[in-house]
Amino acid sequence: MTEWDGDLPHGFTQGEVRRWRAAGFGPGEAADWRAAGVTAPADARLWRTASATPATVIAWQRAGMTPKEAVRWHELGVAAHDAARRHLAGERPRRVSWLARLAAPEPGEHCDATVAATLRRLLRADVPADVARAYADAGWDGAEAEQWARRRVDQGDARVFLALGFTPAEAARIGLPAVEVMAAWWAAVPLAEVAAWCCAGLSPEEAAGQRAAGVTAEQAGVLRALSAADPGS
Repeated sequence: MTEWDGDLPHGFTQGEVRRWRAAGFGPGEAADWRAAGVTAPADARLWRTASATPATVIAWQRAGMTPKEAVRWHELGVAAHDAARRHLAGERPRRVSWLARLAAPEPGEHCDATVAATLRRLLRADVPADVARAYADAGWDGAEAEQWARRRVDQGDARVFLALGFTPAEAARIGLPAVEVMAAWWAAVPLAEVAAWCCAGLSPEEAAGQRAAGVTAEQAGVLRALSAADPGS
């Protein structure tokens, strides 16, 4: 009997069990790594090689580092916090003098529980680390951020689109920065109606004309619903 024998652990498929077991992880370890946003056993092995644990890997993840980069920094004797700082500054893994390593500042910013939870949720959803970090650092809730981040909508744009009533799918289909949408629709229709008219496929000028002719935002909303091709919208 092995640790993996018996019923499937919560949230694991048979295929995932085989991969984690083949990589040398027990069910508890696998669950901890997945909770930390590491969903591939091969990546977990690399993080472990870099001396990261599910509890500490967030220092590397927040810097947008790949596990292979973390291993290389570790092999060169650079501490996680120093490697993360250097990676964010654009440095590639390289040898660092012992004096420079001693002078490296200790981590100054505290990654609070909310930021960590958002970052890990987005990483588990296969959002790139740089996108996930932007949403987490901006204070987004993970559940609210996920659909925006998965579509690679800039988090600042997402705030504006959300305030205007756009869904993540609609904002991604528009493919424009939020400031351009705001500028195009400014004074054409009330802000509360922008999403309905825009997603119905009308230009600002067309929407203003239709509205002047008596067409309501609710009627535009029917066209918006019919034009929504993405089931996630």
